[in-house]
Amino acid sequence: MALRSITAMLLIMLSFSNARADEYSPAFLELVQTANDEFGVLWKVPAIGGLRPNLYLRFAADVEIATPVRGSMVGADFIERFNIRRDGGLAGTEIVVQGLTGLSTDVLVRIERLDGSTEIARLTATKPTFVVQGSLTRIEVASTYTLFGIEHILEGVDHLLFVACLIFIAGTGRRILITISGFTLAHSITLTLAALDLVRLPIPPIEAAIALSIVFLAREIALERRDTLTWRYPITVSASFGLLHGFGFASALGEIGLPQSEIPVALLAFNLGVETGQLLFICAIVCCAWIISRFILLLQIPREGYATNLVTSSEVKASPLIWLQGIEKPMAYLVGSVTIIWTIERTLTFAS
Repeated sequence: MALRSITAMLLIMLSFSNARADEYSPAFLELVQTANDEFGVLWKVPAIGGLRPNLYLRFAADVEIATPVRGSMVGADFIERFNIRRDGGLAGTEIVVQGLTGLSTDVLVRIERLDGSTEIARLTATKPTFVVQGSLTRIEVASTYTLFGIEHILEGVDHLLFVACLIFIAGTGRRILITISGFTLAHSITLTLAALDLVRLPIPPIEAAIALSIVFLAREIALERRDTLTWRYPITVSASFGLLHGFGFASALGEIGLPQSEIPVALLAFNLGVETGQLLFICAIVCCAWIISRFILLLQIPREGYATNLVTSSEVKASPLIWLQGIEKPMAYLVGSVTIIWTIERTLTFAS
């Protein structure tokens, strides 16, 4: 009861979040080496409210802008392309994104060299600068992609909503373990296949289907019946829809790409990061449920000298979470309504 109540409240909070599933839209800086001392620059800045945010690049003083800056609006992004030149390459130079401190977005940086090596960085409001290091070590690649995987799952509201619905339906520890294991195995398979370009599917329909998967679970929760396949064997649903979610994870990984020299390490690290973030989310729910359960148990244990004249025995014995049973159906309708809107929006995006 405590677990389902905590999950219900979390589902409501996630539904009101402004974040959008898998529409992870950081600014993106790509530097592709075209000659020993020259790089092609792609600078993509997502529009905020239809306007270009004040994000601007600043290179070191000895970096020359070799070609005129060509700017255009592509979809909801402002794109700038130009070339830069520096004797000896960019190793050891500093790149600064001005204006990042006052914004909630971040910047993904990807540097691709002629030898096929790749360098990845993520700039945030607290860390708006980046020093080009040269080729990353295997440990640096692993730590970078693990962190990116953790951040992606924790920022992906649709994935969290789906996992929260699974926890609500599974209900008990053993069923949660089985259900989430099925989800993990399934999305790990498709994430790997898509990241290695062994399977290619268009991302917009996948994102619409991911939103629709949450609508399906919300409907199951809203139904009075508890004898459906979803409720009896939730692993069938978690594994089936997990295949779709894996393609969603792969689209985020595609934003920064994989270093050609360390593809297995980067892919494994990103996958582990996703699982770590997912595990942190589940543990947070279970821990909150355990704390509330202990609190309820303490209320139900008679204690010597208890002032029974102030609190009736029925009030002591009654769980303070009983009233939350009444929000189960409204919660399901709320989650379903929000994700139906997501589904329609995403469908219109790829259908137009």
